[in-house]
Amino acid sequence: MKKRLMCVCGAGLLVAQGAQAYDLPVVNLGLTSFLDGGLPAGPGWYLQEYFQNYSASRLRDKDGDDIGLPRQDLDYQVAVTQLSYLSDLRLGNASLGLNAVLPLVTRMKVDDGLDNAALRGQTGMGDLLIGPFIQFDPIMGPEGPRFVHRIELQVNLPTGEYDSDRDINPGNNAWSFNPYWAATYWFTPKWTASIRAHYLYNGKNDDPTRGFGDASDIQAGQALHANLATEYALTDKLRLGINGYWLKQFTDTEVDGHDVSGRREKVWAIGPGAMYSFSQDDHLFVNAYFEQEVENRPDGSRVQVRYVHHF
Repeated sequence: MKKRLMCVCGAGLLVAQGAQAYDLPVVNLGLTSFLDGGLPAGPGWYLQEYFQNYSASRLRDKDGDDIGLPRQDLDYQVAVTQLSYLSDLRLGNASLGLNAVLPLVTRMKVDDGLDNAALRGQTGMGDLLIGPFIQFDPIMGPEGPRFVHRIELQVNLPTGEYDSDRDINPGNNAWSFNPYWAATYWFTPKWTASIRAHYLYNGKNDDPTRGFGDASDIQAGQALHANLATEYALTDKLRLGINGYWLKQFTDTEVDGHDVSGRREKVWAIGPGAMYSFSQDDHLFVNAYFEQEVENRPDGSRVQVRYVHHF
C-alpha cells in the first residue's frame, strides 16, 4: 500500500526589529505543519512556494501590554521560494539532502498614528537560508509508516534588504544558526502528529536600527521555537487538522557587548489547517494561526498557503 510522507523543510518570515525589543531574526513560525518528518516521493528535486499574510493591531512590550503608540497596525505579505534536493547518497539508514529558501516581502503597511515618525518599514528580498539535512528512512508498521524524522543544520545568511533607518526590514544584517529536528508519528494510518523543534543562535549586527541610538552593534539573544500539528485523513486526498507554533527567547540581547534585560520575545499560536494532495508529487496546504501571550513582538494573526511539487 502506497503511503504519502510530506516534507516541509522550512523557511521563516519577517520579524519586526528596532521597535521596542523586536530583536530576533526571521524564523520559521508556522510555515511547516502536517506530515513534517519525511519526503513525499523519494529522491529528487522539490519546489515549494509559500504565500503568507500577517496582520497585527498591537505591538506588545515585555509585560504583554501595548507599547503606547496612537496606532500599532502592521500588515505585510511574504512570498517564499524553497528548493530542496534529496540525493541518492546514503549514510546508514538515511539519505543526504540540501535546502535553500528565499523570502520576498511583497507588501508592507505600517501605521503608528504619527505619520510613521516612530515606525518605518520596507519591502524587498529577505535573507537566504541554506541547510544540509539528513532524512532518515521511515520506520514501518504492519499498515504503513509509523515514524519518520529529519535533522537539518540551517544557516541564515545576511543577504536581504536592510536599512538601519528603517525599523522593520526584510533582512536582519546578521547571520544566524537555526538547526532543527522534524518528526512525524502515525497513531493510525489516517491520524498523525508532527513537530519541528528549532534552536536559534544569532551573530552580531554591526549596523543597528535607529531604535538602538548610538550603539555600534547588537546581538539578539538565543531562542527556542517549534511548530506542532496534528491532522486526520478524511479521504485519500483531504486532511484536516490543528496547527500551532511556539517561540521563547531565553537569553538577553546584547548591545555593545552588554546584556540588556526586558527584551526577550515570547509567543504561541494555534489555528486550523488543511492539506489537499492532487497526487504523490503535488500537495496544497492552507493554515491559519492566531497568536497568544505575546511579549516584545507584534500580536496578530497569519494565513498561509503553500504548494509543494516534486519533479
